[in-house]
Amino acid sequence: MATIDLGEDPLALDRQVCFALSVAARSVIAIYRPLLKPYGLTHPQYLVLLALWDTAPRTVRDLCKTLRAEPATLSPLLKRLETLGYISRERDRADERALRIDLTEAGRGLRKEAEKIPYRVVEELGMEVAELEALHKALGRVIAATER
Repeated sequence: MATIDLGEDPLALDRQVCFALSVAARSVIAIYRPLLKPYGLTHPQYLVLLALWDTAPRTVRDLCKTLRAEPATLSPLLKRLETLGYISRERDRADERALRIDLTEAGRGLRKEAEKIPYRVVEELGMEVAELEALHKALGRVIAATER
């Protein structure tokens, strides 16, 4: 195995991957806030809707797995989305233990409006789509490495 060289100061804050990821995540999510506000959505709620726009209905367990979230984290988000009228929650008839989440008509209709959001984010970031795709691919590798 090759020797890992982390330079003269491996604890320098500005060289830490965790720091760069943390600041970048907060900064990108901040771009979403004003874009989601007209719909009454937070970024985590938007992620739930993205998962449901991809596949609906879904169980809470499936959403947790897809979003890499705990049920205790997801539950309040789902309740709020239901209050907003974007989703419905009901027990699965085949398995009473499973809670089935589906989009309402308003939730399905919101998708058309939400299609504008990624374009606005790319504009705000001022980066090339290819550069963002490469970043996404690299982050996918980081995620995969942490899930071993």
